[in-house]
Amino acid sequence: MPIQVVFSALEWAGGSRPKYLQLYDFIRQAILNRQLKGGEQLPPSRVLARQLGVSRTTVMQAYEHLAAEGYLAGQSGSGTFVSALAPGQLGLLGLKAAERPAVPSAVLLSRRGEAASGLPVGGIAAGNNLRPFRPGVPALWDFPFSDWFRLMARQSRKLGFDAFGYGDAAGYLPLRRALSEYLRQSRGVRCEPGQVIIVHGAQQALCLACQLLLNPGDGAWIEDPGYNGAREAMRLMQVRPIPVPLDEEGISARAGREAAPDARLAYVTPSHQYPLGVVMSLGRRLELLEWAAEREAWILEDDYDSEYRYSGKPLAALQGIGRHGRVLYLGTFSKVLFPALRLGYLVVPPALAGHFQRAKSFSDRGNSILEQATLAAFLEEGRLERHLRRMRLLYKERQDALLYWSGKILGDELRIYPSDTGLHAVGWLQQGADDRRVAEHLLRAGVIASPVSGYTQQFRQAPGLVLGYAPYREEQIREALERMAEVLEGLQL
Repeated sequence: MPIQVVFSALEWAGGSRPKYLQLYDFIRQAILNRQLKGGEQLPPSRVLARQLGVSRTTVMQAYEHLAAEGYLAGQSGSGTFVSALAPGQLGLLGLKAAERPAVPSAVLLSRRGEAASGLPVGGIAAGNNLRPFRPGVPALWDFPFSDWFRLMARQSRKLGFDAFGYGDAAGYLPLRRALSEYLRQSRGVRCEPGQVIIVHGAQQALCLACQLLLNPGDGAWIEDPGYNGAREAMRLMQVRPIPVPLDEEGISARAGREAAPDARLAYVTPSHQYPLGVVMSLGRRLELLEWAAEREAWILEDDYDSEYRYSGKPLAALQGIGRHGRVLYLGTFSKVLFPALRLGYLVVPPALAGHFQRAKSFSDRGNSILEQATLAAFLEEGRLERHLRRMRLLYKERQDALLYWSGKILGDELRIYPSDTGLHAVGWLQQGADDRRVAEHLLRAGVIASPVSGYTQQFRQAPGLVLGYAPYREEQIREALERMAEVLEGLQL
C-alpha cells in the first residue's frame, strides 16, 4: 500500500493527548497491521509534516519514539525505515488482549508460588479497621504522635548523609543496641546487639526462620488453636505445620512428640497464647527446651502481648532460661506503638547471626532508616517504658469495661473471663452455637468478632469469639455489646 494512502487515513483526535503521541500510535499500529512493511522507507520528517499539517518537531518526536522502541531504524544519509521484524514477532506484538492465549496458572507459578496462591487473604477492609471488637489493634488515638513526629524531625537533622545510603540490612546499630538493652532489662532476654535482626514484622521473621532453619517438607509444631499467620508463613516456605493441642498450661511437648516426633521447629506464644490467652507453665517451658536440646530442633518464641501484663511483672522470656541456644525470640512494635510502623525484631543465637544477616540483606536490603532512628531515640530516652505504663492502666480499664457491660447486657449469652495480659479477651458462646455463623451476622451488624474456630486446624474448642478491646472507649464497647445482644437474640442461640 502506498505510503501516502496509509497516512491519509490518519485522523487527529481532540483532547490533551499530544499530536506526536497520536502519530506514534498510528505508525506503530500500521506496522503491527503490516500496512507498513519491514524495510519500507518513511517520508522525511519535513515532507510528512507538510503533508499532515503539523510541525516538523511533531514528526521527529514520533519517529524518535518509534526508533527507541525498535519499530524504526535510521540509516545515515538514507532516511528512516521500518525495522525488518519477523512476521511471527509482529504477530505476537499485534495481538489484542482478547486474542492473547491464556497461560495456565500452573505454568506461571513455582511450587512455592502455588502454595502462596492457596493461602487465604487475611485482614478486614480498611474502612472497617477500627470497628469494635477487632483484635490486635492498639489504642492509636492515645499514642503520643506529636512527640513521635518531633523526635523524627530531630533525628532527621542529626543523621548524616551517609545514613541515607545503603545501611546494614540487619538494622540500624543504635536501635539494635537499645533493643538488646531493653530486652535484657524487661524480658530477661540474653543477647548482644549483633544477635538482633530488625525485620518488617512477625511475618518476615517467620519466613526467614523457616527459610534458614528448615527444609521443604520438614514439620513444625504450631499451637492449635493458634496464630494463622504462622501457619501460612510455614506453608509459603513449604514447611508442614503440625497442630498440637493446648490445655490450661499451654502447648505440651509430649503431645507434640506424639503428633510429629520428627518435627524440626516449634512455634509458640508462651507469654500470652494467641488467641486463648493461656500462659505457658514453667514445667511446660522446661519440657519444650529439653525437647529442642535432645532433638537439636528450634523453638521460635513469639513474645506476643508480653508487655501488657496487668498484675505483677511480665514473665521472663523462654529464650532467657534456655541453656542450649535453641531459641529464636521474636517481637514487634505493632501492638506496642502502631501497626503501620512495620518494625519488629528477631533475636537469634550467636552462631546464626551472620546467616540471618546475609539472608535479610538479600531479602530487602534493610528497613527505613528514619523510623529506626526515631525508635532508637524513643527507647534510649525512656519514652517507651513511660508509654507502656500509661497503656497498661488504660487497657486494664477497658478490659474491666468489657467485662462489666457484657455481664449487664449479654449475661450468660457470652461469658468473658478476666485476663492478666493482652489486648483481647475470649467470649464463650453457649454450647452448640456456631461461632462462624455468629461472627458473620455480627459483621453485618457492624461488629467485628473473630470466631475461635477460625484459628483451629484440628483440635476444636468450645464456640467463642475473640474480642479486642484496647482501642475502644467505654461507650463504644457498650454500644457494640448492645448490637451483639440484638444479633444473638435474633439467632436464638
